[in-house]
Amino acid sequence: MKFMKLGSKPDSFQTDGDNIRYVATELATDIVVNIGDVKFYLHKFPLLSRSARLQKLVATSNDENSDEIHIRDIPGGAAAFEICAKFCYGMTVTLNAYNVVAARCAAEYLEMYETVEKGNLIYKIDVFLNSSIFRSWKDSIIVLQTTKSLLPWSEELKVVSHCLDSIASKASIDTSKVEWSYTYNRKKLPSENGSSPQWNGVRKPQTVPKDWWVEDLCELNIDLYKRVITTIKTKGRVSGDVIGEALNAYALRRLPGFSKGMIQNNDFIKYRSLVETILWLLPTEKGTVSCSFLLRLLRAAILLDCGETERNELMRTVGQQLPEATVTDLLIRAPAGESTLYDVDIVQNLVDEFMTHSYQTNLIENEFQESGSPKFGPDASKALVAKLIDGYLAEIARDPNLPLPKFVSLAETVARFSRPSHDGLYRAIDMYLKEHPGISKSERKRICRLMDCRKLSAEACMHAVQNERLPLRVVVQVLFFEQARATASAGNPDLPGSIKALLPVGSHGSSRSTTTNTEEDWDSVPTAEDIKALKGELATLRLGSSGSDRNGNDAAKSDAEKIAASKMKGLVMSKIFSKLWSGKERQGEISSSDTSESPGSVNAEETKSTSSRSWRHSLS
Repeated sequence: MKFMKLGSKPDSFQTDGDNIRYVATELATDIVVNIGDVKFYLHKFPLLSRSARLQKLVATSNDENSDEIHIRDIPGGAAAFEICAKFCYGMTVTLNAYNVVAARCAAEYLEMYETVEKGNLIYKIDVFLNSSIFRSWKDSIIVLQTTKSLLPWSEELKVVSHCLDSIASKASIDTSKVEWSYTYNRKKLPSENGSSPQWNGVRKPQTVPKDWWVEDLCELNIDLYKRVITTIKTKGRVSGDVIGEALNAYALRRLPGFSKGMIQNNDFIKYRSLVETILWLLPTEKGTVSCSFLLRLLRAAILLDCGETERNELMRTVGQQLPEATVTDLLIRAPAGESTLYDVDIVQNLVDEFMTHSYQTNLIENEFQESGSPKFGPDASKALVAKLIDGYLAEIARDPNLPLPKFVSLAETVARFSRPSHDGLYRAIDMYLKEHPGISKSERKRICRLMDCRKLSAEACMHAVQNERLPLRVVVQVLFFEQARATASAGNPDLPGSIKALLPVGSHGSSRSTTTNTEEDWDSVPTAEDIKALKGELATLRLGSSGSDRNGNDAAKSDAEKIAASKMKGLVMSKIFSKLWSGKERQGEISSSDTSESPGSVNAEETKSTSSRSWRHSLS
């Protein structure tokens, strides 16, 4: 820290209790200066020789036959006046970043100008500020902090503006020119621990990070911090991502519990103002602030009841960057009084914002490349959001109070987002069924329609066929597609075309069945005997398929065995699956795949149904 010593005489100021100051000298004092509750017993001559204001006040007191004057509004109070008085006596006084502004404002109040005495206090302090304080990074920050209690004097004397410019200029400088100390709490590299190998006996210089200034500015209160960041942004030499990192660091320091998505303090008015200010300072460039930080801000804004305009703008920004979010980021607690654990409506709104942004982006992507250079393409972004929502649904499904319509509505919002697997959606559905065993058959059927059995992995299929929580219809569908896929991959030319049409790579077709099974036969929950029988039939199918595979690799296999295996497969498949699909049932149940796969083969009603469904979740 920089400092300056003034005067050469010993400090002979003495105290008598808390409210009396006097100069220890043989010469009797001839004036009493009252600064608030503190009395200073001093001598007129040294004071009047340097202060024009004291000259006027003493002249007035003489007219009233009084040797006592009262000063109630001097900036800095008794401490600042004492510095000025000691300077008048020529006593040693030390100025530093903590007291220099108060002394400067008090000297201005006392009118200690060069016209009164050459080398007066105002001149000396100004030299110290310009030659030392404003050239020091940390001293400039300390001085700026002290200016708040000295307003409006510090503002009128341009001390605040000089501090702002000094700090902003240093924060904007090329990092190769940073030669002063700064605070940077991070895991040190080997080179910073002094253990790195030397190259030709010379240690390589350490690299200064771009955000080297971020932590030191966290010491400022929000009003001054806002002015500093605004000045830095005005200079235009600091990138938006560094500004975003600075705001993140400030929020972590100043908002208790911010890192955990909560505010651990009841001073809501103070923290509401802080969050709203941070929102106002956010860079406008897309992608410069992490989505995780934005979602934590959204949590705080909701909890602190920030303005609706600020929250809506923040949600719009988060929606644009939703592919970068994680499931943990989205787990925003529901407001007090709500029966559900998490605020699902907020996530629904974020997905809606993402869809709106994606639509607008698609309209202009062929004519204009966004300056932000998005990290993900449109299709990749949608796939990431679909996976994100799948994971989110799996988490909120654990809430026993979550209504089915909210679960289904959110799932249907991303139904049109194509993704290669529905394992995540299956996991979410299974979790919901597990935590809500009391839902009706129609509700169970509704939630299972969200899932496309053709997009389940082998592991998910294996789990599904043993899952007693799923309706029997779904279990059989899983078995069907698993075997049909295995048969098709084996290159069996005898696979019926109507079955091939149901595979993911084909288009939707129609088939007819003479079965008379009722809806309740297939919507019921499978019993252990049902599952055992189905697993046995699946094993039979696989046996036939493996036999076919061996036939393809062994030229010596007889044609009779091939024909027998083929007939066995056809017989068992017909036995199991002919029950499922009458014309209407097949159109309603199996056509629930993404419309992106076969848009030309689905009628208008099917398209509407398909677009309103989504699929997600990994294995329970």
